[in-house]
Amino acid sequence: MFDKLEDLLIRFEELMSSLSEPDVANDPERFRKLMKEQSDLTPIVEAYKEYKQCKQNIEDSLAMLEEETDEELKELAKEELNDSKARVEELENKLKILLLPKDPNDEKNVIVEIRAGAGGDEAALFAAEIYRMYVHYVESRRWKVELMECEEIGIGGMKSVTFMITGQGAYSVMKYESGVHRVQRIPATESGGRIHTSTITVAVMPEAEEVDVQIDEKDVRIDVMRASGNGGQCVNTTDSAVRLTHYPTGIVIYSQTEKSQLQNKDKAFALLRAKLYDIECQKAHDAEAEARRSQIGTGDRSEKIRTYNFPQGRVTDHRINLTLYKLDKIMNGDIQEIIDALIAADQAMKLSRMSEEG
Repeated sequence: MFDKLEDLLIRFEELMSSLSEPDVANDPERFRKLMKEQSDLTPIVEAYKEYKQCKQNIEDSLAMLEEETDEELKELAKEELNDSKARVEELENKLKILLLPKDPNDEKNVIVEIRAGAGGDEAALFAAEIYRMYVHYVESRRWKVELMECEEIGIGGMKSVTFMITGQGAYSVMKYESGVHRVQRIPATESGGRIHTSTITVAVMPEAEEVDVQIDEKDVRIDVMRASGNGGQCVNTTDSAVRLTHYPTGIVIYSQTEKSQLQNKDKAFALLRAKLYDIECQKAHDAEAEARRSQIGTGDRSEKIRTYNFPQGRVTDHRINLTLYKLDKIMNGDIQEIIDALIAADQAMKLSRMSEEG
């Protein structure tokens, strides 16, 4: 590990030297790549420099304890020694996590697709609530959310809703939300007061650039039509809706959230690219079955990941056996505690797997 850290330190110094060259800004592409690499390496290099300083402090404190006769100074050296030892342990763990292989999609924006599953209207109502939960969470992080497509039902529910989240590292956080979300509660339409169980599915896909996915125009049929639906935020009244049919996969995309046909077409193609890229990512995960099993958040879309129990006011994430009794706050977008716990569990799994291989 430390050989690798020394190599990264050397590389970081090379980057700083390259960035200080007078003509580097004349090549925007090279400048962007250098800045990106420097940004990626900065947290590792800072932690490693602090680690080396703490190791030096330990040596200095031990030398002082051997040489010093003044009891007060010896006591100070002991405190410094204990503090530095504790910090070295913390930094070793931090460096192990920082050196874990990065998911190449982690820095990407995401497209999230929520679909009502079992439970009819109640599932559609819950899908709308989970959509609002994510919107509140995105706003709390000062990210942006943009509606791409949705199919509403008359009572305020959504059979499906697709939206884009734009923000630094959005995929690294939101990828843990993929899977089946289950709700247990008494529906408003239930006269007998019985608790029902309904489900929705959430798919989180990294945004795909045109360089990530090549789409042959001959493979896509484009239909233009008037937007339709129950009204509300998802529908407009102009002849601008666009439907794409991708022949090789059978994927159909319908976009009607914008007033302009061109904007709807752009959104539809962005969603198609994301879906095709997601298929490729899933194939790669399937090919690395063992690696896939060792990760949280990249598993089977049919996996039941979380239950929202309204009568008991609790939310349980089944992947890490985490139960929180703050359902109201969570439904209002306060999901950071769950995501932090999932990230920590994912890192612990990967570290354990690395130590087994090592």
